[in-house]
Amino acid sequence: MGNAQTETVILGFDPGRLKCGIAVMNSRGKLLVHEVVPAEEAIAVIESFFQQFGVDLLVIGDRTTSKKWQEHITESLSIPLPIVQVDERYSTLQARDRYWEMYPPRGLTKLIPQGMRQPPRAIDDIVAILLIERYLATLPN
Repeated sequence: MGNAQTETVILGFDPGRLKCGIAVMNSRGKLLVHEVVPAEEAIAVIESFFQQFGVDLLVIGDRTTSKKWQEHITESLSIPLPIVQVDERYSTLQARDRYWEMYPPRGLTKLIPQGMRQPPRAIDDIVAILLIERYLATLPN
């Protein structure tokens, strides 16, 4: 029997004024859930994922709204959750490329050069995935 304790469940949070990206991944890199939610629902969604997946840690981008959100999360969650800040530079550009990896373009969209393609939906959740991956990359193996 393997030791189940070695796996950490991490919630990535890309805060925004109107919408937020949320993703949950385990420390082995398995993506459990990801979605974009209205900012006013973010806390409730974090709380429900916290209960559902047994989240151990929250990673958040280090942009300007980050500090306010961290305080808000700390005050609002029923159980204290460790929060780690991750460098968020270039994450939006990287998320755009990742979107097309996850959802390859079909039909005429394929003819548009990737750098010019706009994903057909908000990709804040993919930024949240990248924040988790960036955090995982900082850990000793």
